[in-house]
Amino acid sequence: MKQPTKSRRSANDYAKGVVAGDRVILGQAITLIESNLIVDQKISSELIDKLINKTGQSIRIGITGVPGVGKSTFIEALGKQIIDAGKKVAVLTIDPSSQLTRGSILGDKTRMEDLSKNAQAFIRPTASGNMLGGVAGKTRETILLCEAAGYDVIIIETVGVGQSEVAVKNMCDFFLLLMLAGAGDELQGIKKGIMEMADAIVITKADGENIKQATRAQSEFQHALHILTLPLSGWHPEVLISSAQTHSGIDTVWNMILKFKDRMESTGFLKTNRNQQNIAWFQESFDALLRSDARQILHSNAAWKTLEQHVNDKKLSPPLAAQHLLLAYHQAIRESKS
Repeated sequence: MKQPTKSRRSANDYAKGVVAGDRVILGQAITLIESNLIVDQKISSELIDKLINKTGQSIRIGITGVPGVGKSTFIEALGKQIIDAGKKVAVLTIDPSSQLTRGSILGDKTRMEDLSKNAQAFIRPTASGNMLGGVAGKTRETILLCEAAGYDVIIIETVGVGQSEVAVKNMCDFFLLLMLAGAGDELQGIKKGIMEMADAIVITKADGENIKQATRAQSEFQHALHILTLPLSGWHPEVLISSAQTHSGIDTVWNMILKFKDRMESTGFLKTNRNQQNIAWFQESFDALLRSDARQILHSNAAWKTLEQHVNDKKLSPPLAAQHLLLAYHQAIRESKS
């Protein structure tokens, strides 16, 4: 016997639930936008369009850091500080994905157990899949859903730190880099590119015998930041020390973020930066749609396989083969219209 098709909510029903702050519907809406099904993608596009005017009121904080720096522990402590200040916080944790199952390897709800139980917090672990940049494929849309649901602070925890993990900078207001004191020159050396984009650096685990080392690292990093080019925002990046274990320095970090937000709002940089991020999102979305359209049109075209074989046999260079494929795409479009 054929099973009945599971009914879907309408975009309007999702929108009402999200705006009402229904955490269950918010979670379902995020699942919807992460779906690759065409019917779900259509509903999710309508949903985002309905909610776009109810977004943009939060402060978006991107947090990244070296392995072992304690990102989740730090974020839990910061989340509690934010809630104590009377704010609602959403944490979007981007986990590494299994190359076999594409599922999330880690589980941030288990790493932020106390915060996940707080009614003023919403934690959403998401597998990174094949996305570079330390973020998941639908992180921007998830940010908007959380804002529409009334969350004042959105924290995006990236997979880690590497040369490709910079996309989060293009979807947050404040970019925070967590570092360890005495992690080794070879570990610190790969962070120069990230340091140039950071709005602040926090040396974590500054407790017990590590306090002196953390204080020394703070001075060294502050000196390093002074010789870097001042960011377009005009903000002078700060270096702070903190301990999630003793909760020392967490309030200082939060106050610094608030100071940054106030200054960027007063100068107009926050609005300008978000406008530029939206344009970049628009362009990336178009590129993705164009690639998808090309694959759909050319999926049965012999040119694709032939050109792949030519590349494999070194009869054509990959760039030249791509140009030939583009011509085949244009030809296929013309034929479809004739």
